[in-house]
Amino acid sequence: MKAFYITEPGKTEIKKIKEPEPQSDEILLKIKKVGLCGSDLNTFRGKNPLVSFPRIPCHEVAGEVIAIGKDVPAYIKTGMTTTVSPYTNCGKCPACRNKRPNACQFNQTLGVQRDGALKEYICVPWEKIYFSAKLSEEELTLVEPFSVGFHAVERGEITQKDTVAVLGCGSIGVGVIAAAVQKKAKVIAVDIDDNKLNLVKKIMPEVTTINSRLQNLHKILSDITNAGPDVIIEAIGLPITFRVAVEEVAFTGRVVYIGYAKDPTTYETKM
Repeated sequence: MKAFYITEPGKTEIKKIKEPEPQSDEILLKIKKVGLCGSDLNTFRGKNPLVSFPRIPCHEVAGEVIAIGKDVPAYIKTGMTTTVSPYTNCGKCPACRNKRPNACQFNQTLGVQRDGALKEYICVPWEKIYFSAKLSEEELTLVEPFSVGFHAVERGEITQKDTVAVLGCGSIGVGVIAAAVQKKAKVIAVDIDDNKLNLVKKIMPEVTTINSRLQNLHKILSDITNAGPDVIIEAIGLPITFRVAVEEVAFTGRVVYIGYAKDPTTYETKM
């Protein structure tokens, strides 16, 4: 089968590799669609510190069940279309012992610490697949990135009483905004790209948008909230936005980081 490799920063190659065979607890998926994440772009640029080369990218997946291991539950049938949870958990680290396997210390994400889904076939444990008869292949590839945003809103304990600022309106940020709107919070979307802000406004007209490149973010947030947002969720991954989140949130507010900075980040501790 064919697989797409990022062989080193800025270079790619399509290689022929052996088609995988499912173990007893695995299913074999034929890849139908993949999504390209910002982490894949950073891998190509050589700015993803979690990646070694060569690497097959992609962890946002829609696939068709082609073969099934002997120990897979009977309700899973060939021909089903599914998405995949791209993470692993060891079951032994402090996070796993505290029943938070999604934060496993030794997680190996598809396309990051291990080869991903930009190939013709992939084997995955049956526990890592999720079916939906209502979603198209394209929509299934969006389940993972949107679930990140919804999880961030849960971590921020957002309610309808809160004013929430979301820094970054990419696919992850849009998921955050949608989840916060669903909670009936007052939502402020911040980006430097009018195209992204206009899309947010088109989909969710109740959201306030701020172009922080053209507008004074501190002044507008102060005018809207009086004392700063109750919650700020950072969905970009830059040192400056890490600092902005802490500096602009209300006292006793909550900050949730989704992005991770590629460079060291420093904070002013005197508030």
